[in-house]
Amino acid sequence: MAEKKNPSSKRYPPEMRERAVRMVQHSIEESGERWGVVSRVARQLGIGEQTLRNWVERADIDAGKRPGATTEDKARIAELEKEVRELRRANAILKSASAFFAAELDRPKP
Repeated sequence: MAEKKNPSSKRYPPEMRERAVRMVQHSIEESGERWGVVSRVARQLGIGEQTLRNWVERADIDAGKRPGATTEDKARIAELEKEVRELRRANAILKSASAFFAAELDRPKP
């Protein structure tokens, strides 16, 4: 299954993303406080705050700590939506072809 790349994945390697998320989670576990942790880690690593916040949220969803569709679920949904589009297109082609051939059969022969 091909994975779609989002803009932030082009700018930051996966190792940095994982490290940043671990740092945030570790800081929260150590201090017991969530306020300001993402901002502090983002500044330390030179990452945008919102980018890091999104990474942490996605990691929490994937780990089952927050409600929401996991990355795997989203990829599967996208794959199924693509398949539905392809099947609808194939159905439209088949309907058009069957109408054409039905018209040919109904046409009087000389």
